[in-house]
Amino acid sequence: MTQRDDDSVVVANPWQRLRELTDARIGLGRSGGSLTTRAQLAFQLDHARARDAVHMALDTERMMPELDERFPLALRLHSRAADRDEYLRRPDLGRQLSETAAAEIGALNADACDVSICIVDGLSARAIHEQAIPFLEALAPEIESLGLTLGPVALVEQGRVAIGDPIGEALGARMSVVMIGERPGLSSPDSLGLYFTWAPRTGRRDSERNCISNVRPRGLSYRNAAKLLAYLMREAQVLGASGVALKDDSEVDSRLGDGRQGNFLLPPQA
Repeated sequence: MTQRDDDSVVVANPWQRLRELTDARIGLGRSGGSLTTRAQLAFQLDHARARDAVHMALDTERMMPELDERFPLALRLHSRAADRDEYLRRPDLGRQLSETAAAEIGALNADACDVSICIVDGLSARAIHEQAIPFLEALAPEIESLGLTLGPVALVEQGRVAIGDPIGEALGARMSVVMIGERPGLSSPDSLGLYFTWAPRTGRRDSERNCISNVRPRGLSYRNAAKLLAYLMREAQVLGASGVALKDDSEVDSRLGDGRQGNFLLPPQA
């Protein structure tokens, strides 16, 4: 039998065009009652990437010089969780500053500010490595346009969302933004989450925060996320509140129209 030189005998996969538009696991196919070998191997690879993202250490040696170049003062802080194992077993410790970190902030005697920014490894240091600096560059002109003052920027190891509360409180910030690596999905091990809190202080509830999630090149763009966050900052100053009291009526996504959407919801705290 003569081998064909073209692909006319190959049956086109009707799902292929849709799969090019999404990271969702659609059109995987099957072999009998099981996944195809290709789909099974892809699943195992994505699962391994998600696990690696959870256990990856935050590269503070790389991050601090980049922050020092962009801000007058950047702090390297640590939660009460001594290491990654304790962080994963004791979420409560990730919400509290270590004694050393608390003392360092207390010794600053910094002037009160409008905005405190905390960059936290959370459950994906990879998200911080890849998304934090590009997002900050998109956010800087938005903060400037609002006429807000920015306090010291904190890079926090082994932290959870709520660790931004004692930091913002100690800095006398009117509002805080926690940039945190989100819990990895099988198609998104590099997703950055933004948590906004008005009048941060220890003991704030999840319902008192707003979240913008899935900030990454294949999710919500840096520009759109920065616009949404600026909207929150502006409206929070009017309402004197954040969280459930502050609804998203901005329609920023539809105006900017970059073709991808992020979640403007409050998922369980990282």
